[in-house]
Amino acid sequence: MSFRRGVVRQSKFRHVFAQAWKAEHCIDDVRVSRVTWDSPLCAVNPKFLAVIIEAGGGGAFLVVPISKSGRIDQSCPTVCGHAAPVLDIQWSPHDDNIIASASEDCTVKVWQIPDGGLLSPMTEASVTLEGHSKRVGILAWHPAAFNILLSAGCDNVICVWNVGSGELVYQLSDAHPDLIYSVSWNKDGSAVCTVCKDKALRIIDPRRGTVLKVREKVHDGTRPMRAVFLSDGKILTTGFSRMSERQLALWDTKDLSEPIAVQEMDTSNGVLLPFYDPDTNMIYLCGKGDCTIRYFEVTDESPYVHFISLYSSKEPQRGAGFLCKRGVDVNKCEIARFYKLHERKVEPISMTVPRKSDLFQVDLYPDTASLDPALLADEWIAGQDASPLLFSLSGGYTPPPSKQRDTLRSKPKLASQDSGGGATPPSPSHIAGPIPCAPTSAAKEAAEELLQPQVATSETDGNTENPKKEDDLLNELLAEMKALRAVVLAQSQRIELLERQLARIEDGDV
Repeated sequence: MSFRRGVVRQSKFRHVFAQAWKAEHCIDDVRVSRVTWDSPLCAVNPKFLAVIIEAGGGGAFLVVPISKSGRIDQSCPTVCGHAAPVLDIQWSPHDDNIIASASEDCTVKVWQIPDGGLLSPMTEASVTLEGHSKRVGILAWHPAAFNILLSAGCDNVICVWNVGSGELVYQLSDAHPDLIYSVSWNKDGSAVCTVCKDKALRIIDPRRGTVLKVREKVHDGTRPMRAVFLSDGKILTTGFSRMSERQLALWDTKDLSEPIAVQEMDTSNGVLLPFYDPDTNMIYLCGKGDCTIRYFEVTDESPYVHFISLYSSKEPQRGAGFLCKRGVDVNKCEIARFYKLHERKVEPISMTVPRKSDLFQVDLYPDTASLDPALLADEWIAGQDASPLLFSLSGGYTPPPSKQRDTLRSKPKLASQDSGGGATPPSPSHIAGPIPCAPTSAAKEAAEELLQPQVATSETDGNTENPKKEDDLLNELLAEMKALRAVVLAQSQRIELLERQLARIEDGDV
């Protein structure tokens, strides 16, 4: 199909210019996975690039700093803890050092990558989530709630996890009669949209486990489909027509009887993977096996989905990673960046809007999602919803060092998690005074004094037990104090978040 522009439409994205980086900035000798699963095979954030690779005897993916270029040595350490091929990987939106992986071994694993990258192979995951009976191929982090992760498997089941406690909090086993092709959260994380092998589009409330709306036969073709929630609540789907032409369609969730817009493109067999930028309302379509990347702007004006242009190259893509807005170069008016996977190479591709001025372009960079979560896991589970917290890219963005937050199950749980959700977070109106400080060496001395009466008693009773028992008691008490310190720090972060929310309410931002 040839795209006609017709009347020239006013848009600041009409002249988006796509350009591949020079060869010296590419990453070479990357053995990209040959798995047949239709996933991007790549995930990227402002700190790291992760690529699923070929691995003998299990599943592995490569993690390197985003600044890495040149040849990857065959001895480069990888994340290799899965017993079968990895199918999907996703970075946490609230911690650039946390990545989740899904595998054919029926598990989801969460890994904490050290600043600077891996120095040795990583085989032990920080958290292992087991709840699927068949291979797991889809992962999606909650956009606003900390530590909430969704997974979907070939058992037609959707699981929602609290990564901080390692608990399965919701399971939807009856919503889909066949293989799930894709899952996407809406803006505030109150609902998800899914497409399935039965060709139906579903809008689901994961907390209540109910299907809110269903649209049968979103696309008539039998090939896999994809769906993504847009920031205004609409849904964009990609699929195939009855004549095997690739299509995209825009749907209004208020009325799913007919699509708002439908566009047909070509007759290629590759599944179209949609990458959505909520800040600019642009959609980028990367077909697996294609040599092109098409991009569109979604507006409220007919025909609603406006074709802008396409990037074309000689080499087909095996997959692609889409960098979030925090990682782009605002000084070069870069609005998006892809990491295109070749058979043995990763090639960055920048999308820029040429401007003559060197000043920060406010219209190109509205406030974007920050690392700070709007909600804690317990708050979302309790029924709260919130849109992602935003911040300005003026002056650029520098990724902070790893905060080592209470993300992993091996760390102490919050009080509300230990008590099964009975405890409630402190109200902002009750916050006063400084946060309690962590235990000091004086506290350790007090602990030793507490143990002295127990030791004296054992001596007067003529007890001749090994003196190592005293050290064991002391070590046990010190371990409990360390756990208490971790809980205090976690509660401190919780209170800081509530204080920020209270300040926003007082300033009228909410």
